[in-house]
Amino acid sequence: MANEANPCPCDIGDKFVYEGCGQEVQVEHIKAYVCKPSGKSDKAVIVIHDIFGWQLPNTRYMADLLTANGYIAICPDFFVGQEAWKPSNDWASFDDWRKTRDCNKIDKEVDVILKYLKEQCGAKKIGVVGFCWGGAAVHHLMLKNPHLRAGVSVYGVISLFEDAYSLLHPTFFIFAEKDDYIPLEQVTLLEQKLKENCKVEHEVKIYPGQTHGFVHRKREDINPQDKPYIEQGRKDMINWLNKYI
Repeated sequence: MANEANPCPCDIGDKFVYEGCGQEVQVEHIKAYVCKPSGKSDKAVIVIHDIFGWQLPNTRYMADLLTANGYIAICPDFFVGQEAWKPSNDWASFDDWRKTRDCNKIDKEVDVILKYLKEQCGAKKIGVVGFCWGGAAVHHLMLKNPHLRAGVSVYGVISLFEDAYSLLHPTFFIFAEKDDYIPLEQVTLLEQKLKENCKVEHEVKIYPGQTHGFVHRKREDINPQDKPYIEQGRKDMINWLNKYI
């Protein structure tokens, strides 16, 4: 995530002032934000947060956007009580911070959330969306978890990906052309390895002129030139889920 030229792993961007339409719940040992559509739905999406944690209003906004499109959305605290990264933290300590928050070791928590969605929410068809750190977690889950139907990895940090590409479920990868933390060479290599090894539907899409975080950390009113790409990224995410869930 970090590199020597730019030790800052990512900028929080435009922090939304947003209350959220859902509620916080306790699911066994995990706190989570849950939002449900007004009508009955058997479709759910697990939303995996970035380094700024499950309480970031921007991520809750994305969960509510999914609910507006008919999904039960749940954003659990995958740091399980450990502190999220704060923009005021010393970037020199980031690598040590990240070592205690491994995006490829969330299976236990995902199993708990899947049980909750099925037993408490009536979900039968479940997918996953993740941003940044959470985008790398999506790649892991698409390799390992047989109970999910589809995934969307939104600027998942490729350097955190496992070196495996035989995905079990249809997966959509969103990347920004001008991402300081995910070089385009890494995206090209990912695309090549998926083409060689992946037997399920997948797509890698690069959004022109965009930077890391554009789908959920940019406000359209502050960045009017980016508005079409922000909107397209969100639309593409929902279309993928609609198609495969």
